[in-house]
Amino acid sequence: MKLLLDQNLSDRLLPILGDDYPGSVHVRNVGLARADDEDVWRYALDEGFVITSKDSDFHQRSLVRGHPPKVVWIRAGNCTTDRIAQLLRRHREDLEVFSDDPEASFLILS
Repeated sequence: MKLLLDQNLSDRLLPILGDDYPGSVHVRNVGLARADDEDVWRYALDEGFVITSKDSDFHQRSLVRGHPPKVVWIRAGNCTTDRIAQLLRRHREDLEVFSDDPEASFLILS
């Protein structure tokens, strides 16, 4: 499963999570640092990514449009990059189940 990290998450997560989520990228690294949500959505759809964000906008979009792409909404408030990395590592199995579920559009992690 490849994560597309939204601009509200640090790109420093990539080397930390590389073994758990190979092929993941940050929007900044694929030319989407200033892109609107529609462009990020389209990129994730076209390239097979799971959008991972702290922004509720993608959660709302997934409710309206369904999937793909799937969305992981991180509801951890203002926290460190290490805390987010721990959260994603701890829920690795949950994300795999979510990714394989043909009905699930979004997953909330907190």
